[in-house]
Amino acid sequence: MSRPLIGITAYFEAARWGDWVREAVISPPSYATAVERAGGAPVVLPPLNLHAVDDYVRGLDGLVLAGGVEVAATVYGGEQDERSPEPQPLRDRFELALARAAVRADLPILAVARGMHVLNVAQGGTLIPWLPEVVAHDRHGTPGQPHVIQVSVSSKLGKAIGDSIEVTAPHRQSVKRLGTGLLAVAWADDQIVEGVELQGHRFGVGVQWHPERGDDNRLIEALVGAAG
Repeated sequence: MSRPLIGITAYFEAARWGDWVREAVISPPSYATAVERAGGAPVVLPPLNLHAVDDYVRGLDGLVLAGGVEVAATVYGGEQDERSPEPQPLRDRFELALARAAVRADLPILAVARGMHVLNVAQGGTLIPWLPEVVAHDRHGTPGQPHVIQVSVSSKLGKAIGDSIEVTAPHRQSVKRLGTGLLAVAWADDQIVEGVELQGHRFGVGVQWHPERGDDNRLIEALVGAAG
């Protein structure tokens, strides 16, 4: 039996190899490793060709919208915060188009960190561009600081990982207004949304943390299971 083909979105960054410094399509190996462990076949998707989006969706069995730099506020009608990193318009355009095509096709989706923001914006939602200003603390942005997430047990996310999970997920951008068809299904203790789910979709889950890291591979397994 063939393994489900799982697309993974990628960074587009300057990289060095040998004496060369060039723009490169880059994907942290943790995504591919987690997909392989779960029984899938990972494929990295370069954010270069908007015309290929529908072809990707037709050829894939599932999709990981990977993490990365914050989504540009201009794509959801917001104002870019000067404290945010420089946005990546090429990647934003590609991944928004890919997310919309995947939703239309009922393709199983796992949206990770930035990927959750892409999914929300693709569905017409908005983001909080600089979270510490809204919640009056920076616990969400502190690297290495674990916190407990409460999860709706009736959701696909809850069925995969249970009613709570301790995660380390530094971020300074967050979901504000939910996009069409999305439900909040996981929350931090200050009620910031940490997980979303597409209603009526075969498997459309977004989480603020990185399930591809560490030993707990249940969420990646749930994606691959839905894709298979």
